Formats: sequence, C-alpha cells, structure tokens
Amino acid sequence: MKLQSTPKQDGFYMPSELAPHKCTYLLWPERPDNWREGAKPAQKAFREVVEVIAKHEPVVLGVNQSQYLHVLGMNMPNVSVVEISNNDSWIRDSGATMVINGKGDIRAVDWGFNGYGGMTDGIYYPWDFDDYVGAKMANIEKTDRYVPEDFVLEGGSIHTDGEGTLLVTEETLLSEGRNPGKSKEEIEAILKEYTGAEKVLWLPYGVYKDEDTNGHVDNICQFVAPGKVVLAWEDNPNDPQHERSQVDYDYLMNETDAKGRKIEIVKIHVPNVITITKEESEGVDVVEGTFPRNEGDRLPASYINYYNCNGAIILPVFNDPHDEEAVRTLQELFPDRVIETVYAREILLGGGNIHCITQQVPKA
Repeated sequence: MKLQSTPKQDGFYMPSELAPHKCTYLLWPERPDNWREGAKPAQKAFREVVEVIAKHEPVVLGVNQSQYLHVLGMNMPNVSVVEISNNDSWIRDSGATMVINGKGDIRAVDWGFNGYGGMTDGIYYPWDFDDYVGAKMANIEKTDRYVPEDFVLEGGSIHTDGEGTLLVTEETLLSEGRNPGKSKEEIEAILKEYTGAEKVLWLPYGVYKDEDTNGHVDNICQFVAPGKVVLAWEDNPNDPQHERSQVDYDYLMNETDAKGRKIEIVKIHVPNVITITKEESEGVDVVEGTFPRNEGDRLPASYINYYNCNGAIILPVFNDPHDEEAVRTLQELFPDRVIETVYAREILLGGGNIHCITQQVPKA
C-alpha cells in the first residue's frame, strides 16, 4: 500500500547496512550497450557475487523475462529467482530503501528514479522499468511503501550510520538532472523526513571520473561504525583523486555526527589507475543516449564500494598491488566478519561495483 505519511512521522528510520539482514536483492545484467560481449563476462562476475552472498544470507535475484529460464537453470543454493523487469542492474539505485521502527516493522521508501539525471545528464534511456523496481521490491516483501513526491534519489547516493547521521555528496545530490529547482536545504529536509536522519554530512566530492553517477557517496565513503568511516584515498598529489579525497577528508575532520561525536577517518588507498581497453570498448554496443565506454577512459575504481552482509564483507578487488592493503584494513576494522573478495573489473566496466548492484532488506 502506498502511504500518505512519511517515515519520520511514523517513527521509521533507515538502519545501518551493518545491522542484521533478512536478505539481499540483485538484478541480472544483460543490456549490450553497457555490458560487453552481450553481458556474458559481467554475468559471470554477478553470479560470483550472488553465490558468495548466498553463503551468508538469502538472495533474491531479479531477472528480465528473457533471461529467467537461463538463470533459474543455474540452480544456485539459497537464491530465489524472480521476474523483475528492469532496464539495467543497479538495484542499489533503482530499488527501495527499507526503513524500520525498532518494533519489528519494516516499510519501503520508493524513491523516484530517472537514469542518473534524466534528459539532462542521465546515462541511459528509457528508465521506466527501473522506476518500478522499488515498488516491486515492496510488493515481494509484502511491505507498505512511502513515495516522496517529485523527488529523485538513488540509494547509492546516501549512506547511514543507523544512529541519525547520513552521508551524501554535493556532487550527486545537487546535480542539475535530479531535482532542479530544489535548494540544498529543501533536499536535506526531504532526506531527513524519509530516512529518519537528524544530520546530513555533505561531502563535496565523489571519486574522480565517477561520471555515471555524478560521484555517489558509496564509492568514496562508508560508515564502519557510528563515528567512524573509511574514505577512498590517493597519496599522489599529481593525481586528480588526491585533491578530491583531501577536500572530503578536511570536511569530515571539521564535522561531528548526529550524536556530537568527532569522526574518525580510516584511509583506504584506491587501486592504480584502471582504463578501458580497446577490446573492452569494442565489445559494447554503441547506442545513442547511452553513456559511452571508450578505449582509454579512466574507470572510478575504489575499494569503498564493498557490501556488508551478514557476517561478511564482499570486497571488489582488481589484481592490484593495493588489494592486499584493502583486505587487511577491512579485516582489522571487522574482526568478526569474513572478507570475501571478488575480482570485479567486469562490474567496474559497467560503471559501478559490488555495493551498487546489491540492496539489503534489514531483518525486522
């Protein structure tokens, strides 16, 4: 049922991703103008992510009708395959954000979705099926849903500590294609109303060349505990990422969270520069209106785009010298969780990574 109230009015809030999950949702990739070679290499990577998560919690895998029997035939343990029509597989962004009230109840926030900027700077068209994904998740989970009126937001553009603090980037939320005409103050008020947050921290920047999303926060910064974050970092002052990371670092150092705590920042160095090869570029269909994948383009690689599931961290790695450092740092931060690594270049080639393709349903 579509509700007329807001989560804050009803005592609901967005919990931390680190809180226990009921399950994880993903969508199966297939569009050939984003995923090379008919999406077969990407499907292999997605399947690995699905099977790794399914070791730790149930997975609901949404699939277009054209791929349904194929995916169903994979017979993956602890995975439910359901038909969810979609334009592309970024369910973190097109799917619902689940909110809870601490009394065992769960509801969905069904944000508006317009392909990362609509006709202004969106990355593909149409996006009509994606805009229904949140409602379909709510129906599958048998939850009522809140629908913010005339408001566009992707789930990867917000991250919470579950205790009243929300992380966002100005680069994404103030971009022209999402909510033109709304001020920063108006956007913040809507965020607080629909996530239950008391304070919004506005990082200036996302990762360099994260042009698909205009710099989503889930690629640059995540909470690892209340009052503590990991931040994508670049040591080299000649690399454009260094200045972005430094500006975000300086901002966070001068802020407090909703509880008044100073924020502890743990740096995780980004991988070495990854660019699209000629073979990778030529494997993608060229379609007008879809974000191009050109040879030599730099990709927004980051270890921060990991996913927290029950008892594990699902971490993208790149066969890079910095992989080991990222694993070690996260294991120190999460001694009670298993660090599961997935070679994620194929997901990165599509414009995002493991956090972008997952969406959790909290355990009510």
